[in-house]
Amino acid sequence: MHPALQAIQTIVIGVGGCIGYFYFSNLLLDKVLFPARGPQAGRNISRANMIRPWLFLLPAMIALGLYLAYPVFATFKLSLFDKSGETFVGFGNYAQMMTEAKFWESMRSNALWLLFVPAASTAFGLLAAQLTDRIWWGNIAKSLIFMPMAISFVGASVIWKLIYDVRPEGAEQIGILNALYLALGGDAPQQWLTMPFWNNFFLMAVLIWIQTGFAMVILSAALRGVPEDTIEAAILDGANPFQIFFKIKVPQIMGTIVVVWTTITIVVLKVFDIVRAMTNGQWGTQVLANYMYDKLFTSLDWGVGSASAMVIMLLVTPILVWNVYNARKEMR
Repeated sequence: MHPALQAIQTIVIGVGGCIGYFYFSNLLLDKVLFPARGPQAGRNISRANMIRPWLFLLPAMIALGLYLAYPVFATFKLSLFDKSGETFVGFGNYAQMMTEAKFWESMRSNALWLLFVPAASTAFGLLAAQLTDRIWWGNIAKSLIFMPMAISFVGASVIWKLIYDVRPEGAEQIGILNALYLALGGDAPQQWLTMPFWNNFFLMAVLIWIQTGFAMVILSAALRGVPEDTIEAAILDGANPFQIFFKIKVPQIMGTIVVVWTTITIVVLKVFDIVRAMTNGQWGTQVLANYMYDKLFTSLDWGVGSASAMVIMLLVTPILVWNVYNARKEMR
């Protein structure tokens, strides 16, 4: 079948299935199980209304259980067995992982990413949100800043790999960074992605470039929600633009800033594509997700690979729970 026809067929079946499920669910509740007639009509309506939301949520709950909950338990089970998945070793895989230099290298790299990427992305996003709201072509600027969000991580990595590209000394440099470096008086083209320690920051630049647009959009909406009367009162009191921004606006959108920060933090903990496409974890740039991939699909060590996946989940879960808690608190 032609792919276009397959897509149409999938949409028709999916939408039709949803409509049919909701229709027959209502029919089952209102006509068969709890009919709204007779002396028990009022009680039946109440019972049907209590069950209806859970019945509507049932397919989503089954899907979440199948695709999220089950893999977590299956991965934890695999982490307790040897690399073949046959011999039970308990927490031996976790102990082995702790003795590997690559694991600690990935932990250090992830710590660096966590320190700089959320902070830089949120700061640049806040700056962009404030500045683009003050210029007449702000919407065009916002579109350009947000555009990297439409690019896949691998696509962005290819773009930035060309920026960091290096050619032999004397040859014309196609990498923008090396071309600028030589134009500004540099002695020789640099291998940016192999520089110990600093190459991590060159990789971080890619994710900051992508996430700044996300932060800008969310924070721009928050800034527009700041009451004008507080800003006008500050102006009347003689506050300058910097005082208005840092002492009036920022405190009022601090909740949104925290949500943006934690959301980017979760993305950072799961970062994989950028490192895989640009360095494959070499030269001191290994991260946890790439370490997990290498163990699972290169070394075929399902035990240690699953253990590293559990470490990533344990690091992400508290941040995710805290983020959801704060989001719900703001909605009250």
